[in-house]
Amino acid sequence: QVQLVESGGGLVQAGGSLRLSCAASGLTFRRYAMGWFRQAPGKERELVALITSGGSTNGADSVKGRFTISRDNAKNTVYLQMNSLKPEDTAVYYCAAGLVASISGGQYLHWGQGTQVTVSS
Repeated sequence: QVQLVESGGGLVQAGGSLRLSCAASGLTFRRYAMGWFRQAPGKERELVALITSGGSTNGADSVKGRFTISRDNAKNTVYLQMNSLKPEDTAVYYCAAGLVASISGGQYLHWGQGTQVTVSS
């Protein structure tokens, strides 16, 4: 079955960096668009960044210039490099796979279990 396993979360001070990874198995990874979403307590899930099967990227305005999404099809892995982290970036971060690149989480077919990112001030 399809599995998406996130890693790389943790506690970091404001201004620091983290790199999240999402390893995929059980699917033809290169055919899928991949997204990183996040959900903070009491808030709705929101798209952070997405990358199409062809490698085009898009991201939320709140993270542009700070976060970079990339993929390695040889390793079936998608990454989220997060720099200049802010306390408001604190959330559980999820990766998702879908056949359509979309800002809507409802378009994604498979989800990881999430990894906690906490940014202290």
